[in-house]
Amino acid sequence: MDAIEKAIRNALEKGNADDRAFREKVYRSAFAALDRALQANPNVTVEVAIKRRKAVQAKIAEIESEYIPAVSGGEQAQGGAPAIELSGNGEAASVPSIAVGPAADAPHSRVLPVVPDIMPDAVLPGAPTDMSGSAGAAAEVAPDRDERRIRGRRLPLTAIFLGVTLLAAVGIGLFFAMQTGVFKTRAQLDTAPPEASPTVNDDDFTPSANSGSPQKPGASDQSRDWINVFSPSDASHVSAPSDAKAEVMKDDTGSFLRIRSGTSGSAISFDVGQGILEKLAGKHAVFDIIARSEEGKETQISVDCNFGELGDCGRKRYAVGQQRNEYLFDVPFADKHPGAAGTIAINSDFDKQGKAVDIYEIRVSIAQ
Repeated sequence: MDAIEKAIRNALEKGNADDRAFREKVYRSAFAALDRALQANPNVTVEVAIKRRKAVQAKIAEIESEYIPAVSGGEQAQGGAPAIELSGNGEAASVPSIAVGPAADAPHSRVLPVVPDIMPDAVLPGAPTDMSGSAGAAAEVAPDRDERRIRGRRLPLTAIFLGVTLLAAVGIGLFFAMQTGVFKTRAQLDTAPPEASPTVNDDDFTPSANSGSPQKPGASDQSRDWINVFSPSDASHVSAPSDAKAEVMKDDTGSFLRIRSGTSGSAISFDVGQGILEKLAGKHAVFDIIARSEEGKETQISVDCNFGELGDCGRKRYAVGQQRNEYLFDVPFADKHPGAAGTIAINSDFDKQGKAVDIYEIRVSIAQ
Protein backbone atom coordinates (compact mmCIF):
# COMPACT_ATOMS: atom_id res chain seq x y z
CA MET A 1 0.00 0.00 0.00
CA ASP A 2 1.55 3.32 -1.08
CA ALA A 3 1.68 6.41 1.11
CA ILE A 4 -1.25 8.15 -0.66
CA GLU A 5 -3.61 5.22 -0.24
CA LYS A 6 -2.50 4.68 3.37
CA ALA A 7 -3.09 8.32 4.30
CA ILE A 8 -6.58 8.36 2.74
CA ARG A 9 -7.59 5.03 4.27
CA ASN A 10 -6.35 6.09 7.71
CA ALA A 11 -8.45 9.24 7.44
CA LEU A 12 -11.53 7.27 6.40
CA GLU A 13 -11.09 4.81 9.27
CA LYS A 14 -11.16 7.63 11.82
CA GLY A 15 -14.56 8.86 10.74
CA ASN A 16 -17.83 7.57 9.32
CA ALA A 17 -16.58 6.11 6.05
CA ASP A 18 -20.12 5.04 5.08
CA ASP A 19 -21.09 8.71 4.86
CA ARG A 20 -20.60 9.78 1.25
CA ALA A 21 -20.23 13.44 2.24
CA PHE A 22 -17.50 12.53 4.73
CA ARG A 23 -15.61 10.54 2.10
CA GLU A 24 -15.88 13.39 -0.36
CA LYS A 25 -14.33 15.82 2.13
CA VAL A 26 -11.44 13.43 2.79
CA TYR A 27 -10.82 13.13 -0.97
CA ARG A 28 -10.91 16.87 -1.44
CA SER A 29 -8.56 17.34 1.51
CA ALA A 30 -6.15 14.94 -0.19
CA PHE A 31 -6.23 17.04 -3.35
CA ALA A 32 -5.82 20.26 -1.38
CA ALA A 33 -2.71 18.82 0.33
CA LEU A 34 -1.35 17.74 -3.05
CA ASP A 35 -1.91 21.22 -4.50
CA ARG A 36 -0.15 22.87 -1.56
CA ALA A 37 2.84 20.54 -1.90
CA LEU A 38 3.10 21.19 -5.64
CA GLN A 39 2.79 24.96 -5.22
CA ALA A 40 5.45 24.94 -2.49
CA ASN A 41 8.00 23.51 -4.93
CA PRO A 42 8.50 25.81 -7.96
CA ASN A 43 10.76 23.19 -9.59
CA VAL A 44 7.86 20.79 -10.29
CA THR A 45 6.98 20.86 -14.00
CA VAL A 46 3.41 20.90 -15.34
CA GLU A 47 3.83 17.37 -16.66
CA VAL A 48 4.96 16.04 -13.28
CA ALA A 49 2.10 17.85 -11.50
CA ILE A 50 -0.48 16.36 -13.90
CA LYS A 51 1.00 12.91 -13.46
CA ARG A 52 0.84 13.10 -9.66
CA ARG A 53 -2.68 14.51 -9.76
CA LYS A 54 -3.89 11.65 -11.96
CA ALA A 55 -2.23 9.14 -9.62
CA VAL A 56 -4.29 10.52 -6.73
CA GLN A 57 -7.43 10.50 -8.93
CA ALA A 58 -6.94 6.86 -9.79
CA LYS A 59 -6.32 5.92 -6.15
CA ILE A 60 -9.47 7.76 -4.99
CA ALA A 61 -11.54 6.04 -7.67
CA GLU A 62 -10.22 2.67 -6.54
CA ILE A 63 -10.98 3.35 -2.87
CA GLU A 64 -14.44 4.82 -3.55
CA SER A 65 -15.42 1.78 -5.62
CA GLU A 66 -15.16 -0.35 -2.45
CA TYR A 67 -18.04 1.60 -0.90
CA ILE A 68 -20.37 1.03 -3.89
CA PRO A 69 -21.86 -2.51 -3.94
CA ALA A 70 -21.38 -4.60 -7.06
CA VAL A 71 -24.60 -5.02 -9.06
CA SER A 72 -25.62 -7.23 -11.96
CA GLY A 73 -26.45 -5.90 -15.39
CA GLY A 74 -30.14 -6.65 -14.84
CA GLU A 75 -30.19 -4.62 -11.65
CA GLN A 76 -28.50 -1.75 -13.42
CA ALA A 77 -31.17 -1.76 -16.10
CA GLN A 78 -33.81 -1.51 -13.38
CA GLY A 79 -32.22 1.43 -11.63
CA GLY A 80 -29.01 -0.11 -10.17
CA ALA A 81 -26.97 0.88 -7.16
CA PRO A 82 -26.39 4.55 -6.44
CA ALA A 83 -23.21 6.16 -7.62
CA ILE A 84 -21.59 9.17 -5.95
CA GLU A 85 -20.95 12.37 -7.85
CA LEU A 86 -18.77 14.86 -5.97
CA SER A 87 -20.34 18.15 -6.93
CA GLY A 88 -18.42 21.38 -7.24
CA ASN A 89 -19.92 22.88 -4.09
CA GLY A 90 -18.63 20.06 -1.84
CA GLU A 91 -22.02 18.27 -1.30
CA ALA A 92 -22.68 14.64 -2.14
CA ALA A 93 -25.74 13.94 -4.32
CA SER A 94 -27.38 10.53 -4.70
CA VAL A 95 -27.73 9.60 -8.36
CA PRO A 96 -28.96 6.37 -10.00
CA SER A 97 -26.68 4.43 -12.29
CA ILE A 98 -28.15 4.26 -15.83
CA ALA A 99 -27.10 1.65 -18.38
CA VAL A 100 -28.76 0.04 -21.39
CA GLY A 101 -27.51 -3.36 -20.39
CA PRO A 102 -24.60 -5.21 -18.79
CA ALA A 103 -21.37 -5.77 -20.66
CA ALA A 104 -21.00 -9.28 -22.08
CA ASP A 105 -17.77 -9.99 -20.23
CA ALA A 106 -18.70 -8.20 -16.97
CA PRO A 107 -21.83 -9.68 -15.31
CA HIS A 108 -21.09 -7.59 -12.23
CA SER A 109 -19.47 -4.16 -12.10
CA ARG A 110 -18.82 -1.32 -9.70
CA VAL A 111 -19.86 2.25 -10.34
CA LEU A 112 -16.87 4.51 -9.74
CA PRO A 113 -17.24 8.14 -8.63
CA VAL A 114 -17.19 11.00 -11.09
CA VAL A 115 -15.49 14.06 -9.56
CA PRO A 116 -15.91 17.28 -11.62
CA ASP A 117 -12.71 19.37 -11.73
CA ILE A 118 -10.89 16.54 -10.02
CA MET A 119 -11.49 13.31 -11.93
CA PRO A 120 -10.96 13.20 -15.74
CA ASP A 121 -14.04 13.33 -17.96
CA ALA A 122 -13.29 9.93 -19.47
CA VAL A 123 -15.19 6.96 -18.02
CA LEU A 124 -13.07 5.14 -15.45
CA PRO A 125 -12.30 1.40 -15.76
CA GLY A 126 -15.14 -0.77 -14.51
CA ALA A 127 -17.97 1.62 -15.47
CA PRO A 128 -20.94 -0.19 -17.13
CA THR A 129 -21.29 0.10 -20.91
CA ASP A 130 -24.19 -0.51 -23.22
CA MET A 131 -24.32 -3.22 -25.94
CA SER A 132 -22.78 -0.91 -28.56
CA GLY A 133 -19.74 -0.17 -26.34
CA SER A 134 -20.61 3.44 -25.49
CA ALA A 135 -19.97 4.56 -21.91
CA GLY A 136 -22.86 4.61 -19.42
CA ALA A 137 -23.77 7.96 -17.90
CA ALA A 138 -24.90 9.08 -14.45
CA ALA A 139 -27.96 11.34 -14.41
CA GLU A 140 -28.00 13.90 -11.58
CA VAL A 141 -31.15 13.85 -9.43
CA ALA A 142 -32.06 16.71 -7.11
CA PRO A 143 -32.18 15.51 -3.50
CA ASP A 144 -35.63 15.37 -1.94
CA ARG A 145 -34.39 15.13 1.66
CA ASP A 146 -34.61 17.76 4.34
CA GLU A 147 -31.22 19.50 4.18
CA ARG A 148 -31.56 20.93 7.68
CA ARG A 149 -32.16 17.47 9.08
CA ILE A 150 -29.04 16.14 7.28
CA ARG A 151 -26.91 18.95 8.64
CA GLY A 152 -28.24 18.32 12.12
CA ARG A 153 -27.05 14.71 11.95
CA ARG A 154 -23.60 15.78 10.82
CA LEU A 155 -22.95 18.26 13.61
CA PRO A 156 -21.68 15.64 16.13
CA LEU A 157 -19.06 14.58 13.58
CA THR A 158 -17.59 18.07 13.16
CA ALA A 159 -14.74 17.57 15.62
CA ILE A 160 -13.93 14.12 14.22
CA PHE A 161 -14.00 15.44 10.67
CA LEU A 162 -11.60 18.29 11.48
CA GLY A 163 -9.10 15.92 13.08
CA VAL A 164 -9.32 13.34 10.29
CA THR A 165 -9.03 15.98 7.58
CA LEU A 166 -5.96 17.46 9.24
CA LEU A 167 -4.29 14.05 9.55
CA ALA A 168 -5.01 13.24 5.92
CA ALA A 169 -3.71 16.60 4.72
CA VAL A 170 -0.54 16.32 6.79
CA GLY A 171 0.14 12.75 5.68
CA ILE A 172 -0.33 13.42 1.99
CA GLY A 173 1.47 16.76 2.22
CA LEU A 174 4.50 15.10 3.84
CA PHE A 175 4.56 12.40 1.17
CA PHE A 176 4.63 14.86 -1.71
CA ALA A 177 7.05 17.16 0.12
CA MET A 178 9.48 14.24 0.44
CA GLN A 179 9.01 13.37 -3.22
CA THR A 180 9.74 16.93 -4.36
CA GLY A 181 12.82 17.40 -2.15
CA VAL A 182 11.43 19.99 0.26
CA PHE A 183 13.11 18.27 3.23
CA LYS A 184 16.50 17.79 1.59
CA THR A 185 19.36 19.52 3.31
CA ARG A 186 21.45 22.18 1.66
CA ALA A 187 24.34 19.69 1.50
CA GLN A 188 22.13 17.12 -0.33
CA LEU A 189 20.99 19.73 -2.84
CA ASP A 190 24.47 21.10 -3.40
CA THR A 191 26.18 18.96 -6.04
CA ALA A 192 29.19 21.24 -6.39
CA PRO A 193 32.66 19.95 -5.36
CA PRO A 194 33.18 20.19 -1.60
CA GLU A 195 35.13 23.13 -0.28
CA ALA A 196 37.78 22.93 2.38
CA SER A 197 36.37 23.41 5.88
CA PRO A 198 37.58 26.55 7.68
CA THR A 199 39.87 26.11 10.68
CA VAL A 200 37.93 26.84 13.85
CA ASN A 201 40.96 28.44 15.47
CA ASP A 202 41.38 31.08 12.76
CA ASP A 203 39.89 34.52 13.29
CA ASP A 204 42.07 36.62 11.02
CA PHE A 205 40.06 39.80 11.25
CA THR A 206 39.21 42.42 13.82
CA PRO A 207 35.67 41.65 15.02
CA SER A 208 33.21 44.24 16.20
CA ALA A 209 31.51 44.09 19.58
CA ASN A 210 28.58 42.30 17.90
CA SER A 211 30.70 39.62 16.20
CA GLY A 212 29.89 35.89 16.42
CA SER A 213 30.21 33.59 19.41
CA PRO A 214 33.68 33.30 21.00
CA GLN A 215 35.63 30.05 20.83
CA LYS A 216 35.42 27.52 23.65
CA PRO A 217 38.31 26.16 25.73
CA GLY A 218 40.06 22.98 24.64
CA ALA A 219 42.42 20.40 26.07
CA SER A 220 46.12 20.32 25.20
CA ASP A 221 48.16 17.24 24.40
CA GLN A 222 50.25 16.68 27.50
CA SER A 223 52.67 14.50 25.54
CA ARG A 224 53.89 17.57 23.60
CA ASP A 225 57.27 19.14 24.33
CA TRP A 226 56.03 22.44 25.75
CA ILE A 227 58.17 25.59 25.84
CA ASN A 228 57.31 28.05 28.60
CA VAL A 229 56.46 31.57 27.40
CA PHE A 230 55.11 33.02 30.67
CA SER A 231 54.68 31.92 34.28
CA PRO A 232 53.66 34.00 37.35
CA SER A 233 57.06 33.36 38.92
CA ASP A 234 58.60 35.80 36.41
CA ALA A 235 56.34 38.71 35.53
CA SER A 236 59.16 40.94 34.35
CA HIS A 237 58.25 40.33 30.70
CA VAL A 238 54.68 41.60 31.13
CA SER A 239 53.69 45.13 30.10
CA ALA A 240 50.46 46.84 31.24
CA PRO A 241 49.32 50.27 29.90
CA SER A 242 48.54 53.06 32.35
CA ASP A 243 44.81 52.28 32.54
CA ALA A 244 45.34 48.50 32.87
CA LYS A 245 46.50 46.38 35.82
CA ALA A 246 48.58 43.21 36.21
CA GLU A 247 49.13 41.69 39.69
CA VAL A 248 50.60 38.35 40.79
CA MET A 249 48.27 36.52 43.18
CA LYS A 250 47.90 33.07 44.73
CA ASP A 251 45.10 30.84 46.05
CA ASP A 252 44.43 27.12 46.46
CA THR A 253 44.61 26.68 42.68
CA GLY A 254 48.18 28.03 42.53
CA SER A 255 49.90 31.24 41.47
CA PHE A 256 48.52 33.39 38.68
CA LEU A 257 48.70 36.87 37.18
CA ARG A 258 45.40 38.75 37.43
CA ILE A 259 45.14 41.18 34.53
CA ARG A 260 42.45 43.81 34.06
CA SER A 261 42.22 45.87 30.86
CA GLY A 262 41.42 49.55 31.06
CA THR A 263 38.22 51.22 29.94
CA SER A 264 39.91 52.05 26.64
CA GLY A 265 40.14 48.34 25.89
CA SER A 266 43.94 48.34 26.17
CA ALA A 267 45.61 44.94 26.34
CA ILE A 268 48.35 43.50 28.57
CA SER A 269 51.40 42.30 26.57
CA PHE A 270 53.43 39.13 27.24
CA ASP A 271 56.87 38.91 25.63
CA VAL A 272 57.73 35.92 23.44
CA GLY A 273 61.53 35.75 23.51
CA GLN A 274 63.59 35.88 20.33
CA GLY A 275 65.15 32.53 21.24
CA ILE A 276 61.68 30.94 21.33
CA LEU A 277 60.79 32.43 17.94
CA GLU A 278 64.01 31.04 16.46
CA LYS A 279 62.88 27.54 17.45
CA LEU A 280 59.47 28.13 15.88
CA ALA A 281 60.64 29.66 12.55
CA GLY A 282 59.36 27.66 9.60
CA LYS A 283 57.30 25.43 11.90
CA HIS A 284 53.61 25.04 12.79
CA ALA A 285 53.21 25.85 16.47
CA VAL A 286 50.40 25.50 19.03
CA PHE A 287 50.04 28.09 21.79
CA ASP A 288 48.24 27.29 25.06
CA ILE A 289 46.92 29.98 27.44
CA ILE A 290 45.86 28.53 30.80
CA ALA A 291 43.38 30.92 32.40
CA ARG A 292 40.13 31.51 34.29
CA SER A 293 37.86 34.49 34.92
CA GLU A 294 37.73 36.44 38.16
CA GLU A 295 35.44 34.73 40.66
CA GLY A 296 31.75 35.24 39.83
CA LYS A 297 32.48 37.28 36.70
CA GLU A 298 32.68 35.33 33.46
CA THR A 299 34.29 37.31 30.68
CA GLN A 300 35.34 37.25 27.04
CA ILE A 301 38.98 37.81 26.18
CA SER A 302 40.64 38.67 22.88
CA VAL A 303 44.16 37.62 21.91
CA ASP A 304 46.46 39.30 19.34
CA CYS A 305 50.01 38.36 18.40
CA ASN A 306 52.95 40.19 16.84
CA PHE A 307 55.87 37.98 15.85
CA GLY A 308 57.65 40.51 13.66
CA GLU A 309 59.15 38.91 10.53
CA LEU A 310 57.44 35.60 11.37
CA GLY A 311 53.90 37.02 11.09
CA ASP A 312 51.02 37.04 13.60
CA CYS A 313 48.14 34.86 14.85
CA GLY A 314 45.20 37.00 13.79
CA ARG A 315 42.71 37.93 16.48
CA LYS A 316 41.28 35.20 18.73
CA ARG A 317 38.28 35.53 21.00
CA TYR A 318 37.41 33.19 23.88
CA ALA A 319 34.66 32.88 26.49
CA VAL A 320 36.44 32.39 29.80
CA GLY A 321 34.59 30.86 32.75
CA GLN A 322 35.33 30.56 36.44
CA GLN A 323 37.04 27.18 36.08
CA ARG A 324 40.68 26.94 35.08
CA ASN A 325 40.86 25.94 31.41
CA GLU A 326 43.18 25.82 28.40
CA TYR A 327 42.67 28.17 25.43
CA LEU A 328 44.61 26.97 22.38
CA PHE A 329 45.41 28.43 18.99
CA ASP A 330 47.83 27.41 16.24
CA VAL A 331 50.20 29.56 14.19
CA PRO A 332 52.11 28.68 11.00
CA PHE A 333 55.42 30.56 11.22
CA ALA A 334 57.28 31.94 8.22
CA ASP A 335 60.67 30.37 7.55
CA LYS A 336 62.66 33.49 8.39
CA HIS A 337 65.08 34.64 11.03
CA PRO A 338 63.33 36.73 13.71
CA GLY A 339 65.07 40.03 14.26
CA ALA A 340 63.56 40.59 17.71
CA ALA A 341 61.22 39.19 20.32
CA GLY A 342 57.48 39.01 19.74
CA THR A 343 54.41 39.67 21.89
CA ILE A 344 51.06 38.13 22.79
CA ALA A 345 48.53 40.79 23.83
CA ILE A 346 45.47 39.82 25.91
CA ASN A 347 42.42 42.04 26.48
CA SER A 348 40.74 40.74 29.65
CA ASP A 349 37.26 42.04 28.77
CA PHE A 350 36.18 42.22 25.14
CA ASP A 351 33.03 44.14 26.18
CA LYS A 352 35.07 46.82 28.01
CA GLN A 353 33.33 46.38 31.38
CA GLY A 354 36.51 46.16 33.43
CA LYS A 355 36.38 42.40 34.14
CA ALA A 356 39.60 40.61 35.08
CA VAL A 357 41.11 37.29 34.00
CA ASP A 358 43.71 35.14 35.79
CA ILE A 359 46.63 33.89 33.64
CA TYR A 360 48.33 30.77 35.08
CA GLU A 361 50.65 30.02 32.20
CA ILE A 362 51.36 30.63 28.51
CA ARG A 363 53.26 27.95 26.61
CA VAL A 364 53.96 26.80 23.06
CA SER A 365 54.95 23.58 21.28
CA ILE A 366 55.81 22.57 17.73
CA ALA A 367 53.00 20.63 16.03
CA GLN A 368 53.98 17.12 14.94
